Amino acid sequence: MAAVGRRRLLVSDFFMSFMWVWSGVLIKIFVHKILGYGSHDLKGEILTYGIYIVNMFFFAFLAKATKGGAYNPLTILSSAISGDFSNFLFTVGARIPIQVLGSIYGVKLILVAFPEIGHGPRLNVEISRGALTEGILTFGIVIISQGLSRNIPGSFFMKTWISSVSKLTLHILGSDLTGGCMNPASVMGWAFARGKHISKEHLIVYWLAPMEATLAAVWAFRVIVRPKKDETPKVKSEKSD
Repeated sequence: MAAVGRRRLLVSDFFMSFMWVWSGVLIKIFVHKILGYGSHDLKGEILTYGIYIVNMFFFAFLAKATKGGAYNPLTILSSAISGDFSNFLFTVGARIPIQVLGSIYGVKLILVAFPEIGHGPRLNVEISRGALTEGILTFGIVIISQGLSRNIPGSFFMKTWISSVSKLTLHILGSDLTGGCMNPASVMGWAFARGKHISKEHLIVYWLAPMEATLAAVWAFRVIVRPKKDETPKVKSEKSD
């Protein structure tokens, strides 16, 4: 990867991470403060989920426009594991820290503009259960992402639709336990603002468990699903016959 391309990715990662934490807050402000829906209002929840999916399409478009920009460390980690070692080092040593930095600055600005907005996701269960929850959710979304990249390589709309609905479903399932985050960088932004970014619960639940689940999902997908290279010789032999 050329130096210019890497610098572009780092800039894209920073601003997309910054924008991602802001987007969640702005959606809540729009639904609950501007439109006046309560926190447990069914219509408000449906509207929030609809806007969330539109927001996912917007960030998928940004990722395509920036040629690989991302706001979630798990997304790029799963790709880096399958790539060469230099790309892995660049991802772990530069891209993920930049995403964390973007999230931290995003949350800092949010708290300056809207100090009453809240404190981000919180762990509502014991650490072991929280780690298991985030791990299972992450494992599920990484498996789905790996499957989409292999089986629907060219359909931007279909891939984004399936991915968005899947992420929303998993988020809802885990929201009452851990926040259903599946994004260590955005959680780090809020944890840093609360001074809990080096706490045991944060590191285990929101970093260690998702990272391990990502590694496990990539490995499981490789074992279960055969690469398409195995199918190429068969096609050639059939043509020669």
